[in-house]
Amino acid sequence: MSSISSALRLAIDIGGTFTDTVLVDATGAVRASAKTLTTPNNPSDGAIEGLNRALEACGQIPGKISTFIHGTTLATNALIERRGARVASLTTQGFRDILEIGYERRYSQYDIDIQKPDLLVPRDRAFTISERISAAGEVLLPLDESVLPAVVEDLRASGAEALAICLMHAYANSSHEERLRDLLAKALPDLTISISSEISPEAREFDRLCTTAANAYVQPMMARYLDAFQRRFFDAGVRCPVLMMTASGGMCALEAAARLPIRLVESGPAGGAILAARTAAQLDLDAVLSFDMGGTTAKLCLIDDARPQTSRQFEIARAARFIKGSGMPVRIPVIDMIEIGAGGGSIAQVDRLDRMAVGPESAGSEPGPVAFGRGGTDPTVTDADVALGYIRPDLFAEGQFDIDVDAARQSIADAIADPMGDSIDAAARSISRMVDENMASAARMHAVESGKDITARTMIAFGGNGPLHACRLARAAGVGRIVIPPNPGVGSALGFLYAPVSFETVRSYYSMLRSLDFKAVNAMLDDMEDEARMIVRQGASEAELALSRSAFMRYHGQGHEIEIALPENALGLGDVAALTGLFEESYAAQFSRAVPGMDIEILNWALRFGTSVSRPEPVAKVAPPQLAPLGSECKIFCDVLGRTRDARHVERRTLSRGMHLDGPVLITEPQTTTFVAADFSALVDGADNLVLTRNTGAPA
Repeated sequence: MSSISSALRLAIDIGGTFTDTVLVDATGAVRASAKTLTTPNNPSDGAIEGLNRALEACGQIPGKISTFIHGTTLATNALIERRGARVASLTTQGFRDILEIGYERRYSQYDIDIQKPDLLVPRDRAFTISERISAAGEVLLPLDESVLPAVVEDLRASGAEALAICLMHAYANSSHEERLRDLLAKALPDLTISISSEISPEAREFDRLCTTAANAYVQPMMARYLDAFQRRFFDAGVRCPVLMMTASGGMCALEAAARLPIRLVESGPAGGAILAARTAAQLDLDAVLSFDMGGTTAKLCLIDDARPQTSRQFEIARAARFIKGSGMPVRIPVIDMIEIGAGGGSIAQVDRLDRMAVGPESAGSEPGPVAFGRGGTDPTVTDADVALGYIRPDLFAEGQFDIDVDAARQSIADAIADPMGDSIDAAARSISRMVDENMASAARMHAVESGKDITARTMIAFGGNGPLHACRLARAAGVGRIVIPPNPGVGSALGFLYAPVSFETVRSYYSMLRSLDFKAVNAMLDDMEDEARMIVRQGASEAELALSRSAFMRYHGQGHEIEIALPENALGLGDVAALTGLFEESYAAQFSRAVPGMDIEILNWALRFGTSVSRPEPVAKVAPPQLAPLGSECKIFCDVLGRTRDARHVERRTLSRGMHLDGPVLITEPQTTTFVAADFSALVDGADNLVLTRNTGAPA
């Protein structure tokens, strides 16, 4: 066998509770996978353990690995937990209070105890400098370099470790920001500097400054982490470069990730959305709800025509869950999903009013759920699933833990059942139902905000806890069909291996469509392509690359835009009519009708450059369904009938294509369990997916 055909591709996703590792061969077949506990103090420890276990399982060595893709929650967690650098800001004179003013509105109008989001830079570390550039990029007031010595002293006195430079209209002309960066880097060589024209070159200065500050905040920590991570694996024998998963669903080289770490926020969940999109393409599904439930959070994403819904903005660390405007806005290209604190480690508790709540606090990996026997004392969703019989103690997480059922039940009794006067089974069921309803509510809200119907969609479920809760969530959300792909327990890491090496950049250039300066726009798009090409070349060969461009258009006077695809060729006068038609068609699809006679304006331009991704082979048809092996019997609490009853247990590896099962049944595999509820049936399709369908008749 040649070295190329025997090469392995490695993906590692470090989550809040577990670290997932996947090894695939040159054909795309999964050779081995592992799920290990995340080690918060040194995340590479858990990652190395996962690598060693996966290599041992398939009898391979680190030197066989030719591709290594990594995703991590470290940047996200640093922003949420406020564990980044001491950051200062430098803005145009007169605009010191951009962060304090924000959008000039309260996210909760009548809350007298409102908690404003922490935007990382207090006013005493917000500095200004005299200069001014117009929205057209013209220099109205030159940069006053004479005051730089005073700025340097202010920065030293503030103890700043990182600096966010965000000057007015720098997206239109970056010369002042670049000059400041170069001069300050010479004067303060230990200071990490981020400039808005590089991090987020878009209009709306509040969002731009927030994004730049967030990048500066995590940049020193992420640079150290990425360097140490790569050296750790190099020492372990992995000689290929590390590629980092980004929030937009692409990959970039380590150098780009260290310079733009804000792009790594939500990189793990993005891998899950890519897996779901690929599964949707494989099954020719037009409308899908991706459901990824791990140990700490649950992520839901809408996927249409095998493409995840995307966005250019999201919020980090909301002060009030589900309330828009209560977090720190970040303006970068992302896969649009809703994430809530609902995972296997989510803690259940009773408040002072005798009301039960589940999450968002999580037991994480240290100490973890009570059933893990690692020192946890608070009951969690996993403890409830153990108590209800949905988790087989001898098979959970590859047998890494001695699951203590009695301890799990006792913790539920002490914290929930006794205070509320319920039985342990009833309390455990309440915990499970509450977390499922929380996820269903989030899914419905996300769909409504996007103007879409969730009940007409097929759910694709994965993650360590996704298959276990899929039927219960689907019932609560009104979804009738579920797909569980192969290796769902490490779904996000598996999705990394299907992602393109790519980079997306967005820039602001305002113009009316009918009076567009095509020469200026084409020059800007060429410059954007050069920037993206330089970054992508670090991780992919030129022959594999593809380009797509789009414009964000709106009717004159509106506040939000619609993304419209641009032709591949240079823009010219002949494209105006076609772009007008495309915009009005998209506008009518979203808002029922177009507005005739209105001027159309363009605010932002986007370009994505990267490797093309091939569409998977369609699923082969299977022979008429046949009954699966009976397996063994087990006792579960039936979530449909509300009582304990017998259920079947089978191992997924014993199922072959075309086999059919009626619920209730537990289908176990090394990293997760699929619970087929009493009102669902399961079929193994031609690609080894489990397809669960809700039955209309009443279960026995």
